[in-house]
Amino acid sequence: MSESQISRTMISGDRLTMKLEIPVIGILRGIAAEKFSPLMQAAFSAGLQAIELTMNTPGAPEIIGTNKGQVPAGKYLGLGTVCSLQEARTAYEAGAMFFVTPNVDTQVIEFGCNKNIPVIAGALTPTEVYRAWDAGAAMIKVFPCRSMGGPVYIRELCGPFDQIPLVAVGGVSIENVGEHLRAGAAAIGVGISLFGEEAVKEEDWATVRNNVEKFVQRCKAV
Repeated sequence: MSESQISRTMISGDRLTMKLEIPVIGILRGIAAEKFSPLMQAAFSAGLQAIELTMNTPGAPEIIGTNKGQVPAGKYLGLGTVCSLQEARTAYEAGAMFFVTPNVDTQVIEFGCNKNIPVIAGALTPTEVYRAWDAGAAMIKVFPCRSMGGPVYIRELCGPFDQIPLVAVGGVSIENVGEHLRAGAAAIGVGISLFGEEAVKEEDWATVRNNVEKFVQRCKAV
């Protein structure tokens, strides 16, 4: 990781964390390599601070490697669906600025910590949430959040875990993002609906930018 990338993180005690002033992580899965760069630039210019590309996207590490040098200061480009230590190593070598996992894998968390890369670890139950946090995760991705009640579940988890930054993923939309943030979520993760599926398909980057701007403004209004 370069010095500029390291400067985008903060150390809090012994924990590596992510500073998300805009509490939204855009999640891209299955996007064609040739569409990624213009989409990334449109989204970042619209105010989005973090983009996660899933590892099960064809050529994901290569896409990150090609685009990491174009990430503006203060922005994050990471790899998600990191399910194993080997995938974490691949993500690190590609230049990912953060990892996102769908599960609690303490080896992945430890690897990220050792490499100064924040890990947003996937968890669902209270036991999993605390286990991931105790292992050193920067944030905890509550997934699938919608299946557990969405904002209601986030609020309940925040009772005993008010010190743990929770990222709500699954079922978050521009209509209910405020509910999730008011319930206590430190951030939310949103898939293709953030960018606009049709706009991405048509390569309408102006509309993508507009869609992201609307979402960012909705978050700022909370």
